[in-house]
Amino acid sequence: MKKILITGGTSFVSKYAAHYFLKRSCKVYVLNRNTKKQVDGTILIKADRHNLHDKLKDFHFDIVVDITAYDAADIIDLTNSLASFGQYILVSSSAVYPDNGIQPFTETSERGSNTFWGKYGTDKIEAENILLQKVPNAYILRPPYLYGPMNNIYREAFVFDCAKNDRPFYLPKNGEMKLQFFHVKDLCRIIEKIIEATPDEHILNVGNEKSVSIKEWVTLCYSCFGKTPIFVNVNKNIEQRNYFCFYNYEYSLDIQKQKKLLSDTITLDEGLKDAADWYSGNEQEVRKKDYITYIEEHLNNI
Repeated sequence: MKKILITGGTSFVSKYAAHYFLKRSCKVYVLNRNTKKQVDGTILIKADRHNLHDKLKDFHFDIVVDITAYDAADIIDLTNSLASFGQYILVSSSAVYPDNGIQPFTETSERGSNTFWGKYGTDKIEAENILLQKVPNAYILRPPYLYGPMNNIYREAFVFDCAKNDRPFYLPKNGEMKLQFFHVKDLCRIIEKIIEATPDEHILNVGNEKSVSIKEWVTLCYSCFGKTPIFVNVNKNIEQRNYFCFYNYEYSLDIQKQKKLLSDTITLDEGLKDAADWYSGNEQEVRKKDYITYIEEHLNNI
């Protein structure tokens, strides 16, 4: 029975990962401050990762899956406190790539400041850098937009709400901007593949091979509830994050290295149905934004 330490464990990716690896008969430890309900079956190490002291000194972990590292200090404080471990896998982000870079981004593309992601992206770069200094054989995963069950970010859930309430959908411009996604289960599957195969490639872009337009994505979300959206195009010079759940930023990741480990990713229509089923019973877990009020106050007359 492998011993896995998952940082976090109480929301979206880390929570899903805790469920996933428990089902694989792993002994799953979660490191968090115990401010939310824990996943049944996990072993809680109650601590702030910046004040661990000797909390981890008596543990050996076969795998550390670091899902809540956002900057260099997060990496330093955790790695300095770990007594013994095997593999270290960091879930980083595609936000490490600059918005003016050549696309599709490969793992060797230059990293840099991104206008849209700002400090989040540059902090992730610093986290990656310090990790490779301290744990040279660590694995780093760079996903695009993650989705699926337990997603507490108001993305697909926003569209689900519009569908359920038979609302027209206010589409940024003509809806042709492309989005690249990755189901949270596929992220866990690639982590599992890395644990099993210990591949030579240590930095991997991960994601679905094909991107979809906003219009296609919204249509798939509505279809989860047997609905077809009526679109209203928003061509005004309005910041789309006021009424839509993604930045006005299109990017693409090259995922050829991932395909050597995992080629059969979950289709977007299947993955969204999975997300919709979860949301229907767990709506209270999503941090909602008031896009609807903005639409009603500013866009209803366009």
